[in-house]
Amino acid sequence: MTRPTWHSTATRWLKFNLVGGIGIAVQLFMLVLLKTGLHLDYLSATALAVEITVIHNFLWHERFTWADRAGAGFSRFLKFNLTTGLFSVAGNLLLMKLLVGFAHVNYLLANGITITACSVVNFLVSDGFVFAAGRTELSPCDRGPGAQPTIYLPASARRDTRAPSIRISGA
Repeated sequence: MTRPTWHSTATRWLKFNLVGGIGIAVQLFMLVLLKTGLHLDYLSATALAVEITVIHNFLWHERFTWADRAGAGFSRFLKFNLTTGLFSVAGNLLLMKLLVGFAHVNYLLANGITITACSVVNFLVSDGFVFAAGRTELSPCDRGPGAQPTIYLPASARRDTRAPSIRISGA
């Protein structure tokens, strides 16, 4: 398995932030709706808004940011929710309590600060664990015009394809 190039990492980081930017709008909208519209406490509203945003972001990351990395949808969703989702909820609640509860910062400004603070950790966990590359693909551009992608599996996934007569038996 080859390491990603700085260009592919930078492109993925930009995609991650595009999804995150849309997620910020979703989170702020839900926070306003839950706090001012439904009159929930700012911490309860924050937890619900973050979880809704985590689900939103997962769906976009699965289909856009890491669309080139195959994986099982539901188990990947659980990994995403239990890592970046849990970190986002815990980080947002802690920082919101500090910023709004103790420093008396406006809840929307405080929410923007907490989102930014959690962003880098979420990208690293998502890229290295949740959407980790299990195999390396050579794109048609790497192989020449008209070529189809070639998938190289790690050695642990390869099977012995020799004819049965060539294999060493226990007899």
